[in-house]
Amino acid sequence: MRMVARRDVILLAITRVTRMFAYGALSVILALHLAEIGFDERAIGVLFTLTLAGDALISLVLTTIADRVGRRRVLVAGAVLMLSAGVVFASTTVWSLLLIAAIVGVISPTGNEIGPFLSVEQAALAETVAPAERTRIFAWYQAGASFAGAAGALAAGLVVRAFTRRGIDALVAHRYLYVGYAAAGAALALAFSLLSRRIEPGTSAPGPAIARRFGLHRSRGTVLRISALFALDSFGGGFVLQSLIAYWFHLRFGADEASIGAILFACNLVAGLTSLGAAALARRIGLVRTMVVTHLPSNVLLCLVPLMPGYALAVTVLILRFSISQMDVPTRQSYVVAVVDPDERSAAAGITTIARSLGAAASPALSGMLMAVAPGAPFVIAGGLKIVYDLLLFRAFREVRTPEEQSAS
Repeated sequence: MRMVARRDVILLAITRVTRMFAYGALSVILALHLAEIGFDERAIGVLFTLTLAGDALISLVLTTIADRVGRRRVLVAGAVLMLSAGVVFASTTVWSLLLIAAIVGVISPTGNEIGPFLSVEQAALAETVAPAERTRIFAWYQAGASFAGAAGALAAGLVVRAFTRRGIDALVAHRYLYVGYAAAGAALALAFSLLSRRIEPGTSAPGPAIARRFGLHRSRGTVLRISALFALDSFGGGFVLQSLIAYWFHLRFGADEASIGAILFACNLVAGLTSLGAAALARRIGLVRTMVVTHLPSNVLLCLVPLMPGYALAVTVLILRFSISQMDVPTRQSYVVAVVDPDERSAAAGITTIARSLGAAASPALSGMLMAVAPGAPFVIAGGLKIVYDLLLFRAFREVRTPEEQSAS
């Protein structure tokens, strides 16, 4: 059984790395591609908003049934949606078709997770590793994702530069990258099909008198409260999606795809390295405190990015921001699956992720409008909203501890 569990952990790590490489590559070109084919900032923002709204709906359906119909089946279904979206973006420039693919399929404008994958994978990992090891495994899982996203961003920039230096239109390079995105979806479907039954939920016997709603029972109140806070955090984050950061550097400093890819490579690389320290810090001060003390100063730095007078300083502050901004991710993921029952994990992770998607859905359209008149404003608004989230999270959950934290104390 131990070998089976280890194989499942390795497979889940491979799927996360593959997916994040594809997301990282897409984040470099997505906004620039849409601009190249004739859409302005407002149209790009609207498409990103509808993409995230569609993602929330698809994720709600898939993650809340995953613990009943099978986590493996849901993961394969998500991979097929990712493949389909890549094919559409590679083959057409028709606005209506792109919009349908973005809403119904899985396409990432954020450079980070989208769709049902992460929620179900978190639940599967929690099923296969010991509670004492969970945060550490999640930290490595997040670090691998950051490294893969960094590599994907760098690779996309280099591919576009190689094409343009040979006199080939950048749009041709973009289409090849979309084909690669579709291929990643196909690879994910294959890998997910190889997972064992061990990733499926165990039985926690909540009792026949406890009713389920959206896959939750005992932990419904906790999940709803934390979801509301996560929605606020993501509403702020939606103003500065990775694709929009890339577009801002293009507008403000004239950066091309290769330069933007290098910036995002550096940002995600340092984010991956520092996230490895999250587990050690959480053992000392707790998961909630780790989320807050790393996330809050990163948001102050986010506000400062557009105030920098030159390209080098803006890049430096952005990289400094990323050096601590992702340390809350593995701790947040570990916390969510720890404070619920095992048969609620997919639903809890899914609902909190959906809340984040819904929170982020409205802000890209607003960010697009703001960028047309005040390009730096989205950074300041995002940072301010995220600071409010940090303070509210600490106030609401500083005394809500996971079972292992209670045992340790």
